Amino acid sequence: MVETHDIARPPAELSAALAAIGSATASGELSRMGIRSAFIRGPVSVTPGVRVAGPALTLQFLPKREDLFPVDEYEEPEKQLHRHVMYHAQPGDMIVVDARGDMSSGVFGEMMLTYFKGRGGLGVVVDGCLRDIGEAKQLGLGLWIRGATPNFHVQTDIVPAAVNVPVACGGTLVEPGDIVVADDDGAVVVPVKLAPALVAHAQEHAEWEEFSRIRLSEGGDMRLYYPLSDEARPEYERWRAEQGRA
Repeated sequence: MVETHDIARPPAELSAALAAIGSATASGELSRMGIRSAFIRGPVSVTPGVRVAGPALTLQFLPKREDLFPVDEYEEPEKQLHRHVMYHAQPGDMIVVDARGDMSSGVFGEMMLTYFKGRGGLGVVVDGCLRDIGEAKQLGLGLWIRGATPNFHVQTDIVPAAVNVPVACGGTLVEPGDIVVADDDGAVVVPVKLAPALVAHAQEHAEWEEFSRIRLSEGGDMRLYYPLSDEARPEYERWRAEQGRA
């Protein structure tokens, strides 16, 4: 009997706040907080316009050795750990897969992604490929992947080896339960302990950018408004007061 453990999930409102912030602001603020690069390199969005954030269920693949793992797609299905990561899915979760950048094996297909969507999952980040991509894009999930393949998950060179362990996805460490923020710019990993401070910094950043965007659209001097200069700050504070935000 295969047993895998669940993750500790942060408050849902924290994930919602990070989704509103987006990956670019999250990445920039994390850099200023000492996390040089939280960006998962390689996987790109194939579901344009989707922006989500949620705790990471993780799945690790390793190189395949045929004497240790069944070759057939449906052989001993309950021993195949790519199923077990989905068994833990709760509403608002993300799945992050270290598939070793492999471009030949399809980690999940339409049927399993349909199950994940039915469990309330938000999105999947795979350092590798999915199959049934045309159907998968219609499910309403966010999908960040390196590519697509017709092959099933163990058809070629990799096998699922561990669930909810630290993984290296796109060269970036992802701990189970980290909050993943993903949109058209890509996917960023937010350590849970840094998330509240990041939200606070990012909301302040987003507010002055809103003001600066207005002034720039009116032909304002970029040297004054982007980034917001000390000279322009009194004007910004007056704008905040007018908006009832002071």
